[in-house]
Amino acid sequence: MAPLDDSKPGWARSHQSSFSILQRLGDALLIIGTQYLSVVLHGEEWDTKNALAATVAVVAFYLAAEMNGLYRSWRGQPFRNESITVLSTWFVTVPVLLFVAFVAKLSAEFSRLTAGIWFLSAPALMLLWRLVFRTILAELRIRGRNLRAVGIAGATQMAESLARRIQHDPALGMKVFGIYDDRIPARRHGIPEEYGSFAGDIDKLVADARAGRLDIIYITLPLKAEPRINLIIRRLADTTATVNIVADFMAFDPLHSRWGAVGDIPVVSIFDTPFFGVGGWLKRVEDVVLASLILLMIAVPMLVIGLLVKLSSKGPMLFAQRRYGLNGRSIRVLKFRTMTVCEDGDDVKQATREDDRFIKLGKFPLGAFLRRTSLDELPQFVNVLGGEMSIVGPRPHAIKHNELYRAKIHGYMLRHKVKPGITGWAQVNGWRGETDTDEKMVRRIEHDLAYIRNWRLLWDLEIIFLTVFGRKSSKNAY
Repeated sequence: MAPLDDSKPGWARSHQSSFSILQRLGDALLIIGTQYLSVVLHGEEWDTKNALAATVAVVAFYLAAEMNGLYRSWRGQPFRNESITVLSTWFVTVPVLLFVAFVAKLSAEFSRLTAGIWFLSAPALMLLWRLVFRTILAELRIRGRNLRAVGIAGATQMAESLARRIQHDPALGMKVFGIYDDRIPARRHGIPEEYGSFAGDIDKLVADARAGRLDIIYITLPLKAEPRINLIIRRLADTTATVNIVADFMAFDPLHSRWGAVGDIPVVSIFDTPFFGVGGWLKRVEDVVLASLILLMIAVPMLVIGLLVKLSSKGPMLFAQRRYGLNGRSIRVLKFRTMTVCEDGDDVKQATREDDRFIKLGKFPLGAFLRRTSLDELPQFVNVLGGEMSIVGPRPHAIKHNELYRAKIHGYMLRHKVKPGITGWAQVNGWRGETDTDEKMVRRIEHDLAYIRNWRLLWDLEIIFLTVFGRKSSKNAY
């Protein structure tokens, strides 16, 4: 691969601070501009109190942005991460504004409608502004401008994956200058020339970094090579290049890993939940709003089902079974009774296709019908409102089955890093009902963990839609 022109790395580095200043100015103009428009559109006059509110908003937003790292380089990171940072920064700014207005006894002088329009339109336009800014930068990078020269230390499989990603995504604004490694060719991982050429040993890496030919250096050596990594980092401390360690945490099969800190000690989580901070708040709002609406719609059908269950056989309309909930804690899950028994012991037999325990209303197989259509699970929306369950998530299993499969299936208990759900990704793909083979349970767990790793709010809505209208949602249901 041809090396970068020496002028381009300098161009990228010298303009990075300009981009940050431009974003700061853009945010300030949008905060002030959206307030001005909301005031004018409401038929009011822009006066001193409005100018003071705009000034306080800009200052508060800047302070919160610095704490959140909003104006750092987002090169190579998804827009979703930057969006969450923008929204969390604005959500800190709004309470500051309300507090200042309360202390200054000016809150009564501001229109609630005007403030509401401002509070909603400002973050929306800041997100749009960043999306446009990213689009322009991506186009510049595709055309060969604003590029960062990348050096990769360690010819490993991870190095190939990294170089391939850089090669296939020019919008990242990176170009591999060279791959460096001290080892003999027989011990190096073979990386195709199209992804990056071998540039020399670590001495050459340090020399190129000192000469300003490299903007970013990625160390892709395995974690067991800690002494070599330490030596490379010490030598690169005499350069101005940005140095990153690409730790191969994928070898541990991580579940929603992220960086954190204990005091001033950085740590990385291997197994964690996606419902942390803003994600958890959005998930809970989704559950409360949708569960409330659904319960209002199904109140009469639930009453009818309860009466039919009561007429079919002796026993309660509802019963509660023990299940593992969030973090493996025991919860009670509500269901309509579909069998002549209400099993909740340590030895719960799974329902089978021709199970003679299903209740019948005359000759009509009421219990089997309720199970097949999942109508027996409607009372679990009460569990959702109570915070024990979520509408979408891994289905809760009987205690016995948890204890059985946690010893058989790697990562089984990780499904309890989130609240159990009424429906889930496994269910809409047909992996529900009786698990008479270990393979069926393995496939179910794979889908549950895929949901946790890749969760997003719109995916929840898609799963709810597929639960109602999808063809696979009733497969294996009995």
